[in-house]
Amino acid sequence: MQNSLLQLTQPVGSGLQSLIDKITPDIPHSSFVTDLAIIMILASVVTLAFFKMKQPLIIGYLFAGMLIGPLSPIWTGILPNVPEIGGLGKQGLLSDLGLLNIFSELGVILLLFVIGIEFPYSKIRSIGKVAIGAGTIGLFLTLGVVFYISELIGLKFMDSLFLGAAMSITSTAVIIKILEDSKKIKKESSILVLGVLIVEDVIAVILIATLESVAFVGSVSLESIITVVMVATALIAGTLTLGTRVIPKLIDRVAATEHREILLLSVLGLCFGYALLTDVVGLSVAIGAFLAGVLVAESKSAEVSKILSSPIKDMFVAIFFVSVGALMNISEIENYVVLAFGIIALSIGVKFGGSLIGAYLFKQGKAKSIRSAFALAGPRGEFSIVIIKTGVDIGAVSSFLFPLIGMISIVSAFISPFLIKASDRAVENIPEE
Repeated sequence: MQNSLLQLTQPVGSGLQSLIDKITPDIPHSSFVTDLAIIMILASVVTLAFFKMKQPLIIGYLFAGMLIGPLSPIWTGILPNVPEIGGLGKQGLLSDLGLLNIFSELGVILLLFVIGIEFPYSKIRSIGKVAIGAGTIGLFLTLGVVFYISELIGLKFMDSLFLGAAMSITSTAVIIKILEDSKKIKKESSILVLGVLIVEDVIAVILIATLESVAFVGSVSLESIITVVMVATALIAGTLTLGTRVIPKLIDRVAATEHREILLLSVLGLCFGYALLTDVVGLSVAIGAFLAGVLVAESKSAEVSKILSSPIKDMFVAIFFVSVGALMNISEIENYVVLAFGIIALSIGVKFGGSLIGAYLFKQGKAKSIRSAFALAGPRGEFSIVIIKTGVDIGAVSSFLFPLIGMISIVSAFISPFLIKASDRAVENIPEE
């Protein structure tokens, strides 16, 4: 009986690909197709469940990844006899763990590209002093406090720095979804929140590049930071001046051919070309992808919008978050539950206070300031994960931060709707300005 169970678990634990090969040994099979099918099928089922529960889809993607990942409790606990593969733990359902890194790299480029599309230059230029001031105060106050407390409790310098940066960025995707679902997206406070989110996302892109530079130096080097900021500033300035005058017109010319395939290839070529450019000059590919999105957003072609709203971008964004979830060693999280909830409480409190102070300083009125502070205090998501993943990929931070930020993203997204409801109660006796 025991031997038969072992025989059953071995092929399952060594990957579904092994099982397929056993069924039809004389026919060649593609592990890429097998793994991609597993990712997409499970992601669709799990995210549907999360949609029915009215939870952000990003959480469903992460959860789906955790289920299929090699370090899932399903494979390390329920199937204890499954052998370890490549020092990464149990193989799980996937046959080639290297593909996860490929999927996540593609996903992060397209994720930042899609975010950039939401921020055309005209929108970035019009966000105003209020959003810039309030957003900057809340972001850097949270970064500084989380970094200081993290070092105080014994985390390593780089762990503390990356964690502080990750916890300072509010999730644009989660907040917008919650505000839309609650029919508050058109409120004056929501407009302020959206402006702050734009500022935070732009700062986040620069933060990623700066943190990479700091990581390679090994400490906070003023010279390296100045170099990164100068290179990033030159690239951004060149993109927003010369780029916005040239690239959108070229895209419109391609669109005028009325060949969707050519237009799609051109847009994606711009995305990956810009990612390559930033990689060559020593910046994160995330910056390049984001700037490419900004340029595409400046296009006047209606056809571009149709293509960019296609499921292609959604597929790769889904693959990114599922792959990130799969690479998380969630078996470690039990050792860091207290830390996770402590960081969540700390970051919510500091972000609330910083956002409230920022809004007050720019004379936004009591009710609007309180509403915006509650909204910005809660969720961490896409950029938080990208920041930590960047640190893990370059070997700058401890691996436990990966599942830690995953847990933080899930919990913070879950409690965010309750924070927004709390803002309603907090201002119910305060007249709207």
